[in-house]
Amino acid sequence: MNRTLFLIMIIFSLSASAYAQAGKKTEELKILTSAQCGQCKTRLETAMAYEKGVVKSNLDVDSKVLTVIYKIGKTTPDKIRLAVAAVGYDADSIPAVEAAYKKLPPCCKKSDDPDHAGH
Repeated sequence: MNRTLFLIMIIFSLSASAYAQAGKKTEELKILTSAQCGQCKTRLETAMAYEKGVVKSNLDVDSKVLTVIYKIGKTTPDKIRLAVAAVGYDADSIPAVEAAYKKLPPCCKKSDDPDHAGH
């Protein structure tokens, strides 16, 4: 009887250890963008909703920081940054894709861009 109880305890501790090593399933990523306004917020959050592995995103327009919750193993921080750049915004050190940036409305362009128009 004691031997059976001992084996059950060992199996339980090993499975608990394996579960702990699996760790969390999501990660939070903060990306500094070149976003300018509420339209940028809508555009980026909508684009992130279609990205594989992204659970949630939120752009703080004032700080220009896009916070993304993503599933580990489904995507990577670099893939998310590339997706932001593909929408037309800088993502940390990755510059916006030029063709996508040119399609942005004037209010969404960088403030030092001659085509930028404020609200």
